[in-house]
Amino acid sequence: MGKLTARQVETLKEPGRHSDGGNLYLNITKAGAKSWVFFYRFDKVQREMGLGGIATTSLAQARVKALAALKLLKDGIDPLAERRAAEKIEASKISFGAFADEYVKTHEGKFRNDKHKAQWASTLGPAYCGAMRSLPLNAIDTQAVLKVLRPLWQKVPETASRLRGRIENILDSAKAQGYRDGLENPARWKGHLKSILPARQRLTRGHHVALAYDDLPAFISALRGSQATAALALELCILTATRSGEVLNSNWNEFDLTKAVWTIPANRMKAGHEHRVPLTPRAVEILDLIQQAKHMHNDYVFAGNAKGKPLSNMAMAMLLKRMGHNDITVHGFRSTFRDWASEQTSFPHEVCEMALAHTIGNKAEAAYRRGDLFDKRRKLMEAWAAFCEPNMTSKIIPIQRKITL
Repeated sequence: MGKLTARQVETLKEPGRHSDGGNLYLNITKAGAKSWVFFYRFDKVQREMGLGGIATTSLAQARVKALAALKLLKDGIDPLAERRAAEKIEASKISFGAFADEYVKTHEGKFRNDKHKAQWASTLGPAYCGAMRSLPLNAIDTQAVLKVLRPLWQKVPETASRLRGRIENILDSAKAQGYRDGLENPARWKGHLKSILPARQRLTRGHHVALAYDDLPAFISALRGSQATAALALELCILTATRSGEVLNSNWNEFDLTKAVWTIPANRMKAGHEHRVPLTPRAVEILDLIQQAKHMHNDYVFAGNAKGKPLSNMAMAMLLKRMGHNDITVHGFRSTFRDWASEQTSFPHEVCEMALAHTIGNKAEAAYRRGDLFDKRRKLMEAWAAFCEPNMTSKIIPIQRKITL
């Protein structure tokens, strides 16, 4: 060694390998990137081992690494094999908890929103995975996974199922990065845990209880008698057939009141796809009322009492309770809309389903249908708004005279 100087390492630009002696070379790519490489023969095979780039490894440090590799060769040991063995030992010390936390941090694009990310972090945290967080990744086996899942499996089946899937994702990622080399995933469902865990109890709450559509105009009349912001939020939710979270977390920048369009971004939609909602004149009127009252001091359309926060997700439910409707849910108004559309109109099935932003179950149909049927959906929502208008019950179009496109 000693053919190169620190100055040469800094100034050399010619692409290729520049020898320093002792099997150590400075490698310069055509793009000008510089790194250290140790070349050697072992078992009659030419091999090379990277020793780092010049930004992190100086000439002196590269020589120390090369001398260490030469000593291993003298003792009949393959330097690359020795390094890999050392890396495997280090990898075996990484705990499930540390890896899971890092996974959540580095996969932000995977999550629909901050709430979704928080759910991942919470279920993979000590409260649910405390029994296995301290275990090394390569020590996670079926019994370790079952120790976490069994206490939850029948008690909170939906959470347990999601947690199992998240653990499976974490362990798949660990294996792909070499931290579980050769090990099968003990959290996989088919062909493994499915044959061990009992069938999960189905949720007993059933469908969201809905108001009969014949009673809706009278309900809207009573709703307009309330001075609460939640009443306006609920009416907009009904008129747009959207979910309560989509309304309560809506931002002013999502609305184009001139064109009467509300564009809900993909990260706020259950299906993860952007959803355009046609706004009827009454829906626009509601938004105008909010603008006049709030003067848009908050990005949220329905701002809560806490600064920078939206109205509580319980606000509309509590409003229903005060109105004496303990027997129905906010989400149930989507069912009310769907029942009305099916039984009182001739709008096609796909138009009604797209108005609810439902995912297309038929893959072939989904592949061929590229548009969002927006103009047809606007006609549907205008008919729905007309039906919802108080004192319009006498004008309900009977089934034999269904609304058409």
